[in-house]
Amino acid sequence: MPQEVTDIDRLRDYLKGVLDRADHHAQGVNEVVLAVAGGVVWRKDDGPLEVRTRKGEMGNVLWFTVDGERYALSYNHKKGEIELKAGSTHGKVAASFSNTSCSADVRAVFDGL
Repeated sequence: MPQEVTDIDRLRDYLKGVLDRADHHAQGVNEVVLAVAGGVVWRKDDGPLEVRTRKGEMGNVLWFTVDGERYALSYNHKKGEIELKAGSTHGKVAASFSNTSCSADVRAVFDGL
């Protein structure tokens, strides 16, 4: 069941967990995570973010809406990238991010949502 993230302290806890895991298992995205998080905060609709939980702990999948459209961010282990998908974790990939993505690329993706 997803957990709502409604305040900055909870968002910080989520990001700390994502960054800690990325530093150990996904070093190809450990730098772009913060730019992507900034894009989410900038463009998301009012209301909470949602994070997948497992055994009471926050995981990596994050859901948010922009102009009423739902998006999911998740890590693709095979490609070593963060994927932005429309609708759900099984939706069409709208964009992919890695440490080779520059901040202008991240901004352009979120600006286009």
